[in-house]
Amino acid sequence: MPDLGELSRGVPSRSIVKSDPAKSDGVKGDGAKGDPGKTDPTKTASARKTTEGGLFEQLTARVVGQAHAMEQIVPYVQMHQARLAPEGRPAGVFLLLGPTGTGKTRTVEALADVLHGSEKQLLRVDCGEFQMEHEVAKLIGAPPGYLGHRETPPMLTQNKLNGVASERCDLALVLFDEIEKAAPSVTRLLLGVLDKAALRLGDNTTVNFERTLIFLTSNVGARELRKELEPDFGFEAMAPAPSAGHAAKLDRIGAGAVRRRFPPEFMNRIDAVITYRPLGSAEMVEILEQQLEALDRHIGKRLGARAFSLEVDASAREFLLAEGTSSEYGARELKRTILRSLTQPLAALLANEGIEPGMTVRATFPAEETAAPKPKSSKLTLIVKLQNDEP
Repeated sequence: MPDLGELSRGVPSRSIVKSDPAKSDGVKGDGAKGDPGKTDPTKTASARKTTEGGLFEQLTARVVGQAHAMEQIVPYVQMHQARLAPEGRPAGVFLLLGPTGTGKTRTVEALADVLHGSEKQLLRVDCGEFQMEHEVAKLIGAPPGYLGHRETPPMLTQNKLNGVASERCDLALVLFDEIEKAAPSVTRLLLGVLDKAALRLGDNTTVNFERTLIFLTSNVGARELRKELEPDFGFEAMAPAPSAGHAAKLDRIGAGAVRRRFPPEFMNRIDAVITYRPLGSAEMVEILEQQLEALDRHIGKRLGARAFSLEVDASAREFLLAEGTSSEYGARELKRTILRSLTQPLAALLANEGIEPGMTVRATFPAEETAAPKPKSSKLTLIVKLQNDEP
């Protein structure tokens, strides 16, 4: 049998989760076209049934360790579904703060998955692309007579908003990622959107944002938050690890940082400022399980009839957690560790025809290296044993 790497012992087998075609197809991207004020009531009723009583649970299962954030977001979704959301403004406006890798962007993707059936069913604006004042024209289009009026279609149009809604739910999700990187002209442009749910484009047409949830993510204050949680010197550095009592203080630090960064008229249009907590060891264990399950599904979906079973034992999980836990980079470092230490070796075996369809790949970490671990900076080799699926 060919060898690749060992990653854990005494853990039940992890078999591939075969993807359901009905679920993997998600929702068609064209969504509900036309006037956002006209909605089929039967579709709205089905959306309520889909999320009623389970929206909070579904979101907390997808976004680990941030239940307090879901508690603030879910009521706005429910108000929209109950037709009690205020008129003439977006259904909800949220500013998500906290260190990188804590689940801010993941929250919006998870909500899109629950409401529309696909994590990609949202309109995402990477604010790093709008650092210059003149680049705001990419959002709304150049006025008639200006260079690029016809060549550069605006990013924020009514058709695009309608396109990220679906038959399951008429609520569109708009994400402005890393809003602190955008030029001041972008935040000035958003004042009318956040307040009156209206955006006038360069061609003098108006986009209606009433049936939208608007999310703005930011790393503003992340340094102060980390300093509070991991003091470098003094008596605070000798204190025990932060407890739940730090939550209110972290919220104050985050709110103070954004108020120094953004003008009052901008902050006054935001419904909720949510500070995401750094992830602890228990949360990282849960995220690891989610990532491994996602890898199983990815193998089954991509390889089809050529798929194989993947088992990851306890020693392998310990190795992945030790290498992938980072207070600075959060869950993203764990994802990179799984890619380097597990996915890439599996891909090398597949490329060399070392894995036959229907076989079982068992990943474990060598016992001798577990007893005498190498420094974290060194590169560890995984040994994966291939076995037939027979008991």
